[in-house]
Amino acid sequence: MSQRTYNELWAEAQVELSRLLVDEVPPQPIPPEKDRVLFFQRVAMLYVRYLQIFRQLEKVYDQVVQPQKRRLILYTLESVMGRVLELRNEMVEKELCEYHYMDDVLHDLKLTPADLEIPIPHYFLSERSQATEENATMLTNILQAVETTGMQKRAIKGMSQDEAIRIIQVAERARQGRLRAALNEASRRLSKIPMAEAPEPADMDRAAIRIQKVWRGYVERKKTKAARIEDMTFLGMIPHPKYQAPCEAIITARANEMAIRQRQKEHQDDYQKAVMEITSQLIEVEGQDIGNNLKEQIRQWFIECRNLTGVFPDFPDEDEGGSAILFAEKDYQLVVKEMEENEEDDKNKKGKGNDKKDAKKSKEKDAEEEDGLVMLPSAFLADLEMCNKTYADFWETRTESRNFNQRHEVELIKEEKRVDILSEIRIKVDEDMRQELADWRLAVEKTPAKVYKKKKAGKRDKKKKKKGEKDLTPDRTLASLCQEMVEEGLLRQVKPVQMQDYIGDFNYLGTTLRRNDIEPMPSMADVRQIVSLYGILPLGSQVVHQKAPFIKAILLAGPPGVGKKMLVHAVCQETGATLFDLSPLNIAGKYPGKSGLTMMLHLVFKVARLMQPAVILIDGAEKMFYKKVPKEEKALEPKRLKKDLPKALKLIKEEDRVLVIGTSKDPISADIKSMCKMYTKVILIPRPDYGSRFILWKQLIEKHGGKITSALDLSSLSKISDGYTPGFMIQAIQQVITKRRLLLQDKRPLTAIEFVAPLAKFTPVFQDQEEALKKWYAKTPLGKKRAKAAAEREEALQALNKTKAAPKKGKGKGKGKK
Repeated sequence: MSQRTYNELWAEAQVELSRLLVDEVPPQPIPPEKDRVLFFQRVAMLYVRYLQIFRQLEKVYDQVVQPQKRRLILYTLESVMGRVLELRNEMVEKELCEYHYMDDVLHDLKLTPADLEIPIPHYFLSERSQATEENATMLTNILQAVETTGMQKRAIKGMSQDEAIRIIQVAERARQGRLRAALNEASRRLSKIPMAEAPEPADMDRAAIRIQKVWRGYVERKKTKAARIEDMTFLGMIPHPKYQAPCEAIITARANEMAIRQRQKEHQDDYQKAVMEITSQLIEVEGQDIGNNLKEQIRQWFIECRNLTGVFPDFPDEDEGGSAILFAEKDYQLVVKEMEENEEDDKNKKGKGNDKKDAKKSKEKDAEEEDGLVMLPSAFLADLEMCNKTYADFWETRTESRNFNQRHEVELIKEEKRVDILSEIRIKVDEDMRQELADWRLAVEKTPAKVYKKKKAGKRDKKKKKKGEKDLTPDRTLASLCQEMVEEGLLRQVKPVQMQDYIGDFNYLGTTLRRNDIEPMPSMADVRQIVSLYGILPLGSQVVHQKAPFIKAILLAGPPGVGKKMLVHAVCQETGATLFDLSPLNIAGKYPGKSGLTMMLHLVFKVARLMQPAVILIDGAEKMFYKKVPKEEKALEPKRLKKDLPKALKLIKEEDRVLVIGTSKDPISADIKSMCKMYTKVILIPRPDYGSRFILWKQLIEKHGGKITSALDLSSLSKISDGYTPGFMIQAIQQVITKRRLLLQDKRPLTAIEFVAPLAKFTPVFQDQEEALKKWYAKTPLGKKRAKAAAEREEALQALNKTKAAPKKGKGKGKGKK
């Protein structure tokens, strides 16, 4: 598509965003909503609409080449991503559940379930900083070097000449035996063939008729099959073989997208050079005049204040805004009053911050319960309003007929840089004017200048440094730390899987089941969406990670084979994150003792911060919180990290894009209280439903080279594989679809019965195991809150029914007495 098309798509997204902002920030505040269902529908509607804007802006940012437009689009895109996360958090807080079903909202907006998929921005990988790219290259080289040396160590030991001769003899005797058996079988077949007699004419006629009958039947069946396939292909029920491989149009479109991305880099480089040139030019031409004008204005302010009060004023500190607050259309008295209030606030803040926050939270909660449900405050709405205003002011009505190549706009650069230059010059001018004010005071009033708050700020910085984590490896380079961690197995190679490879269908009956008070099990598409929201979006964007709801650790709980570790690798692959492995079985015997454990955690979290984004995997997370350690695992010390890892997690700040992901196939064996204290989000991954199994069989068989024909009954295969997870399905497919079986496909197509025997070797996930997982999930903090809210609603409903029935009973008694 052309740049004009993407500009129109951007305009459509901005129009929808302006409508949403009108709904979210109306002139009059929205009254609290007492009906929980109506409130959820309102939030769900906003969530789905923001998600569509997110998808449009991601597409626009990926293909627009004008650098100044891309800056604004990126800022808007990150704000929309943050708002999507906030609305998701709002739904979780109000509905007390991680999975949500919005069938009615999709129906109202005329959308499909596919429109709920979370788009993963391309710039997460393509626009990484140069330092991040260098670190990734360094880590790849280290991993390859260690893998090569490991393979050399595992090389096969040399054998003696006698052993080699013995192996060759065994192989040769086996080959001769197979040949002898084949010759004997051929001779037996020849001996059984009877001698042919001369056929009679009548027999020849009957044979000809039979051959004709068979041939005509074969031809008609072939025509019928071709017509049926043609009809099914026209209806879209069978993929056309022509469109299975990418056609020329798709290949051309992909090549055009790559060419546009290359143009983006060229235009961005030109823009950066132009910014530097224009900035230096503006400083040379206008810098001195700007400084002189500022000094004159500040001197005039000194004189006016002395004429009003009889003394020279106190000059605002740099932390308070410096001379910028003097020209904000305020009187001298207002400026002085604000400075005094700021000083008093700084004094009163010590020791009272936490109490005020707790009191405020409790008051907000009580008010919400009494009045109704209210939206939580947003950190992104102000940014979205600013982006929308910037678009309306600069780009909505701007004509670009002369900028066909979509190069940067010089005048816009000058307007932006004048503001930056003014702030830089203001800092220098403020220093000069403070000194000038001190000289005036000494000369006229014989009093020294006021001492500002710089000393206090210095003390605060020292306190912060004392509280920070002590660096145990100050003299070591990042490369040496990575080398050590790779050799110890704490740094892992990320597998090349993407989030779209986690195959699964949507849950089409979620809303219907919840209306009938039946809690539906989430589908694999729901799991894919929630992991993208909680894992990929915050790790991919620094702005989103700092301002969106903060998530430090996620627990993926589910039976073996549902794809928990695959999701972890997909998160790392989509965001370019570094993968660390702190699984209890992986760290067994490494860094022994208390000091060794401290050093290991220090290394992992230090390198994770330096090479962020980073993911710390804890496979077998339940082992850290065992209620009772099994005898066979006592020597491995699985509970080694139980105390120290939560302490290390507390040191992760909002600016650190580090995420801990735990996977557990047996969470019931762990202490749920300790586990949920560490993991802020618990995501339950169940066995796949029928729709997901159907798609899994189809796509996995095709991925391994199999052909889907009418002989392969996928519906029956999906039905009988109930309880089997994708991991078991993949192993069964690998056992059936061998190289030899692929060669025989044309003569003997694949059938469902071939997959039954390999699948029967595995133990499926039974219904009682899934129910046990559901009961365990109900004991998590979120599950307890949901159960409590359901009990309260039930009590309220019973009380309402009693009040309705009470007057009728009173009337009946009165009539009897009369």
